[in-house]
Amino acid sequence: MTQPAISVKDLSYSYGDNLAVDGIAFDVAAGEVIGFLGPNGAGKSTVVKILTGQLTPLKGTAVLLGLDIVKERKQVQHQIGISFEDTNLYEQMSAVENLDLFAKLYKVENFDAMSLLEKVGLAGREKERVASYSKGMKQRLMVARAMVSDPKMLFLDEPTDGLDPVSTQTIHALIRGATQRGTTVFLTTHDMVEADKLSNRVAFINQGKIVALDTPARLKQRFGLRALKVEVELPHGETAIREVTLDEEQTAQAVFDLFRNERIVTVHSEEATLEDIFFDITGRGLQG
Repeated sequence: MTQPAISVKDLSYSYGDNLAVDGIAFDVAAGEVIGFLGPNGAGKSTVVKILTGQLTPLKGTAVLLGLDIVKERKQVQHQIGISFEDTNLYEQMSAVENLDLFAKLYKVENFDAMSLLEKVGLAGREKERVASYSKGMKQRLMVARAMVSDPKMLFLDEPTDGLDPVSTQTIHALIRGATQRGTTVFLTTHDMVEADKLSNRVAFINQGKIVALDTPARLKQRFGLRALKVEVELPHGETAIREVTLDEEQTAQAVFDLFRNERIVTVHSEEATLEDIFFDITGRGLQG
């Protein structure tokens, strides 16, 4: 059996009397994108800090790439890349200088900063001071920096938060390219469309516990409600929305009756979003 890239067992962490992470367990396969989702204060940032060696767990184990994060922290950290939501770049240096400095720290031989900057759409601006960059440019540089050592695992915290569509698509393409090379990606985001689009599986964490873990499709099948939304024209030209729930015994008859008795304008299928499902499971929103 193939060894998981991440194996977490009975992991807990407390801030004083506040149990932030409460005995969670999960595995992540090599080359998988795991979306780790939850509202502020749910424990996801604490989990990331434990997995990246910034915090020592109260109890339990976390094994990354076959190495214990507590006992073999330095070896793990040398094989992972991290991009946090808050930028911590050297702003008086250029993009090339930022990447070259990181390459030296990681002892990367024959490092080609320009090749990486081209991938994140920063070619042509590589010699400018990072202080002059927009938020999107800085975020793309953060992701590029996380990939300097060609890591086996990437931790990306809100990598596209507040970015324009072009910057977002660039980062999504980088993530997909990394996973095609076998890189494991641990993604935290509040963007449910992004999580749905990129993640092989998603984990919902709430009050320090993982309350659901599965593929987006299976979560929707298990917890979601599929429906048809039909716009109909009323006698005096107004329109109204009719909704027909799918997967029920009376669905076929309801659709037949609707098309027979109403003047149909548009028909759309609709399924639950990941945020809908999280709310159904926990009673709270992902932004809360």
